[in-house]
Parts: sequence; C-alpha cells; structure tokens
Amino acid sequence: MIFSYFYDKLMSKTEEACLQRWRKELLEQVSGDVLEIGAGTGANIKFYPTSINSLVLSEPDKNMRKQIEDKITDSHRHNISVTTCSAEKIKADDNSFDFVVSALVCCSVKSLEATFAEIKRVLKPGGSLVFMEHVAAEKGTSRRVWQHRINPIWRKVAGNCHLIRETESEIINAGFEIKSIKRESMRKAIPIVRPTIRGIAVKL
Repeated sequence: MIFSYFYDKLMSKTEEACLQRWRKELLEQVSGDVLEIGAGTGANIKFYPTSINSLVLSEPDKNMRKQIEDKITDSHRHNISVTTCSAEKIKADDNSFDFVVSALVCCSVKSLEATFAEIKRVLKPGGSLVFMEHVAAEKGTSRRVWQHRINPIWRKVAGNCHLIRETESEIINAGFEIKSIKRESMRKAIPIVRPTIRGIAVKL
C-alpha cells in the first residue's frame, strides 16, 4: 500500500506539534507485558519504558511491518517481537498482557466491537487499555457534518480510516471503565481528523 510508505512523512508535523508528547505521557505509565495493536510504522517504540518485561507489536500490513522492524533494530532493544495478526483476531492466550495499547488504529479496524472484545480477552484481570484515537466531532457541529460527507471517500484513500467513530462509547460498551480521558485537537492535522481522545481504561 502506497499510503504506508508516506505515513511517517504525512504525520511528521503533527507528531512534532502534539503526538510525540501525548505518546510519551501515555506510554510512561505502562509496565509488565505489553501488546500494541495496529502498531503501524512503530512510532511508539521509542516511548516505551525500558523496564517493561516484553512488548509485542501486531501489524498486518507488511510494508508497515518492515518499518517497524527497522525501528526495532535502531532501538537496540531485545524484548520486542512483531506479529502479523489483526486487532479483531489477536494471536495470544487469554489473560496474557498487563497493558494493550491502541494508537490511531481504531479508526481503521473492520469492527470496533470485535477489536475491544479481543483486547478484553487478552488482558489480565485488572489490565488496562491505553488509547489515543481520533474520533467523530461533537454532534451538531459543522465539522461533524463534513466528516459524514467526506467519510465514504476518505475510507477508500486512507486505509479504511473512519472519520465518524464513537470510540469512547464503544470502549465502555465492551466492559471497560475509563479511568482517565482527555479530549483535544490534534494540531497540524487536517481539520476533519483533529478531534481526539486519549487515556486509560481498565478491564472490569
């Protein structure tokens, strides 16, 4: 997919404006055994604490996996592994991980319901989901109207990315308790993808 080759370059200004800080703040809280779903090009790798036991990065796109592998090599870390599984069908036993990380991936999974059910399955009792996602704008706003208009075309050109997903409510419906959440505009991104949520939800 051509999109995967240019993803880091397309996101560079937004990464500098806000995403790198958000990644650091979220990921410094993880520990133990960690899974990241839809790890993309591996933008989170450098922000994981060196003290974690293990890190599994799942990414079904082979072009993005190549970029992940390059970043792992550059990191000189030996507790990271890569898997090809999708977010809806995670190749792991029940109760395997202390934390699951989702960063700008829930917009593009085929099913949010299946994804969060799988995350809940592989998390240990009391384990946490760390999330950072762009979401639908507030109801009644002009941005929400434009998201609905553009969404069909956007999905086709941006790797099945949805502009109008209600990710927060889906996390709660899946049986998680949100412990912390921040809502903020993703600076330097195009306006239709700026609304974001980020935080931590605990498996009930």
